[in-house]
Amino acid sequence: MAALGSPARTLRGLLRELRYLSAATGRPYRDTAAYRYLVKAFRAHRVTSEKLCRAQHELHFQAATYLCLLRSIREHVALHQEFHGKGERSVEESAGLVGLTLPCQPGGKGWEP
Repeated sequence: MAALGSPARTLRGLLRELRYLSAATGRPYRDTAAYRYLVKAFRAHRVTSEKLCRAQHELHFQAATYLCLLRSIREHVALHQEFHGKGERSVEESAGLVGLTLPCQPGGKGWEP
């Protein structure tokens, strides 16, 4: 298992993802229920004087997993918007994309005399 890093770093990453989401809606991220829940949960599961605090480690692992999910979804949407096809292209436009030109037919398409 890879190292998780510090819980504070994970919390900052989650809050950063909330800011990205709130920028799209135009609503401040501190007014959301997700922000209040995250801050409350991280405060409730602080490291205590115990040597092993299982609940704190479980919360940190779940938070890191959720952070990975949120980042991956945001990056997927960005890549999808950038590289998604625009629909069918004409033969002339497709040929122009690769640097080719179609031959011209004399007298139009019908070759009628």
